[in-house]
Amino acid sequence: MDIGTHQLHIACLGTRSPTLVIETGLGEVFSTWDSIMETLSQEVRVCGYDRAGYGQSEAGPMPRHSQREAEELYRLLRLAGEEGPFILVGHALGALNLQVFAHLYRDDVAGLVLLDPFPLAWMKGEAYPELRSLFVQDAITMRAASIAACNSPDPKVQAQTVFLNAVVSECQQIFNATTSQLSAVGTFGDLPLIVIGATEIEPAFGIHAEGFRRFWNDESHSLAEKSTAGRFILAENSGHAIHLDQPQIVIYAILDLLQETP
Repeated sequence: MDIGTHQLHIACLGTRSPTLVIETGLGEVFSTWDSIMETLSQEVRVCGYDRAGYGQSEAGPMPRHSQREAEELYRLLRLAGEEGPFILVGHALGALNLQVFAHLYRDDVAGLVLLDPFPLAWMKGEAYPELRSLFVQDAITMRAASIAACNSPDPKVQAQTVFLNAVVSECQQIFNATTSQLSAVGTFGDLPLIVIGATEIEPAFGIHAEGFRRFWNDESHSLAEKSTAGRFILAENSGHAIHLDQPQIVIYAILDLLQETP
């Protein structure tokens, strides 16, 4: 679907309203949600898409911050003829983008399900700065890989440049424009909202892993309180990729939220 500046790949299943929209995490194409989409399509219409530079989608304008990606998703849904208000389901970075989407287009949102969204206090540098530095270093490494791919004589390797550039920009913007945009999001009013946290620690975080996971879940719990209809759920035995580790919990949460949606 051509949204004016570039083409985005979207796929939808099911026919019953409301329409549920999946927004993936950093570096993740929506095909990782295939089994969940297949299951939910028996109850509602479900749409997944690849952000600019991902999968079959073309490169988009830079930088890749949450507001730009929320605006592009809104244009995509309108041009694809999908009718809101939508149930929005986002993981990690995708959960940040959807908070901005709900802030910008409140009348087009019927509910939010957010999986392990990055904590805003951490993004702002208020806690665990050493882990923020680790994240930035990953972006630097990815940028080097992008340059190497661009200079490769192998066309297949060169083709990875678009994806790597998009992810690098998203990483950089998490601590810049995206942080500012998330900070501007106030209350969600009475919007049905479920935030799902994980229990398993990330070994790469070293000695900070256990403390950071507790902090992350505390922040997710506080995020749920931005809505008078907000709830926090803990996905036991799940790491950050909750939709892969505990897909049934995600499905149950979405179906539960649908009961609260007019």
